[in-house]
Amino acid sequence: MKKNIGIVIVIALVLVMVGTYIKKEIEASNAINENAIGTEVGTEKGQLAPDFTLRTLDGEKMTLSDLRGKRVVLNFWATWCPPCEAEMPHMQKYYEKYAKEDNVEIVGVNLTYEREKVERVEQFVESYNITFPILLEPDASVAKKYKFVTIPATFMIDTEGKIQKQISGPLDLDTLRENVKSLD
Repeated sequence: MKKNIGIVIVIALVLVMVGTYIKKEIEASNAINENAIGTEVGTEKGQLAPDFTLRTLDGEKMTLSDLRGKRVVLNFWATWCPPCEAEMPHMQKYYEKYAKEDNVEIVGVNLTYEREKVERVEQFVESYNITFPILLEPDASVAKKYKFVTIPATFMIDTEGKIQKQISGPLDLDTLRENVKSLD
């Protein structure tokens, strides 16, 4: 009888140990899954913005992920787009007045793969005295990652590189500032 009680106690201890081990493994797995959700790449709110490297008008390479630590206004546009043209003075004015104060970088991605010539983009940039970085999208690969339908298309990206908002259509100075201020 005493022998049976001893066996039952040993089995109970083994079961408790196995149960504790399984519980810890499940908790660790859940923690990994929670972290993975926050680092998923995509264009939905809270997802990491798809990374890319494009050339500026000056021929320099610029990589989106290098801007982490700053808020980013990522704007897709074209010179032949009247709403894009209408918002450019607002983007430049915001950049001049508030970019440093708000810790933000505006990045304009010109959709050169559609009917654009680099010379026309340069003329456009000069005519509006644009001083924020303008990147050239030669083959639609970045545009496909961001899955927008109309231009201008603007993505508000927080300091961790996560998309917080997508805006279709032109922005004015006040709307731009309001959206940037709402970023973490």
